[in-house]
Amino acid sequence: MTTALPERNGDDAVVTLDRREGPYGEAVLRQRGQHYEIIVNGCFLMDTVDGRSERLLIQAALDELERTGGGAERPSVLIGGLGVGFSLAYAAAEPRWGRIAVVERESAIIDWHRGGPLGAFSGGALGDERVAVLHTDLLEYLAAEDGERFDALCLDIDNGPDWTVTDSNDGLYGADGLAALWRRLRPGGVLAVWSAQPSSAFEEALRAAGFADVVTHEIPVSRGVPDVVHLARRGEG
Repeated sequence: MTTALPERNGDDAVVTLDRREGPYGEAVLRQRGQHYEIIVNGCFLMDTVDGRSERLLIQAALDELERTGGGAERPSVLIGGLGVGFSLAYAAAEPRWGRIAVVERESAIIDWHRGGPLGAFSGGALGDERVAVLHTDLLEYLAAEDGERFDALCLDIDNGPDWTVTDSNDGLYGADGLAALWRRLRPGGVLAVWSAQPSSAFEEALRAAGFADVVTHEIPVSRGVPDVVHLARRGEG
């Protein structure tokens, strides 16, 4: 990693810890005071300040599976986006999950967990025998027709359906992308999507794609509109 001189921003010094060019744009890891933040393709992705909504992403999916009786006795989950590791660490701390796969396309982010400061936030999750880190693009992974199916899909790769990190991610939230997600769920499986703001248009798109029990959970934040988790279920058919 390379270290730059601190930039002043508000009350905290901002230090760029690593900056890399990749196939999807630039990935930057910065430290702001005691916290870390990830910037991808010039877009703020997430930081280590809170993590409540990233944890709820996982918990809401598991609660919905138990409520409806969907999934296996120890359900499997695919997490879209490693990020700062909150979602993965929370899933790995829950013994009720079986297989835990996490898809991350940015090699830099994986490195920041395996040998960098973000390892403190993913904890020992990367060493959990249930966990597999898949270094690939989520859309490409979903496109495989004979791909693995999961009891839950928990996605946190953008700031939400209406605020994507790269233009190519837009397709994930449209009809074709939602159809691919539906196919990757087992009957009764649950889709959970993190967003920085509510999206009624995305709720309607989920219903149009054949998902049932579409709800939106709001998580209050210190400023601005609440974070949300969009939740939906694949029917038994």
